Amino acid sequence: MRSLSNEFIVHDCSPVAAASFVRENDEHAIRAFVRAGMAYHVAEKEQGIAGFIAIRDNKHVFHMFVAKAHHRQGIAKALWAVARQAAIEKGNPGQFTVNASNYALSAYEAMGFVRTAPVQCKKGITYNPMQFDGT
Repeated sequence: MRSLSNEFIVHDCSPVAAASFVRENDEHAIRAFVRAGMAYHVAEKEQGIAGFIAIRDNKHVFHMFVAKAHHRQGIAKALWAVARQAAIEKGNPGQFTVNASNYALSAYEAMGFVRTAPVQCKKGITYNPMQFDGT
């Protein structure tokens, strides 16, 4: 996640904002997210982890990362399908949100998410608020 964050999310941020984002999403933070009930789903290939997705509060795509070597192979779409189905089985009616990076915007649009507001910036990180309404 660290290398992908550096390449696709924080590459155009200030060094302070980038360091804060990486620190707030490091291994210790992810362990805390899991303990707090965030649902993570992982895609594996022979080489190891190809990608992962995390759903917060059964409705918000919090993380979705696919290793660069596995881009454009349908892994993000497959991760999204698994995570969406698991959330629906837990009571989500089919509505999800995500704060998409500029890089991931087209991938989320291809999965059916639509923008709900213009580009935002929080703690020096830019993102695109989006929603999926599969009801």
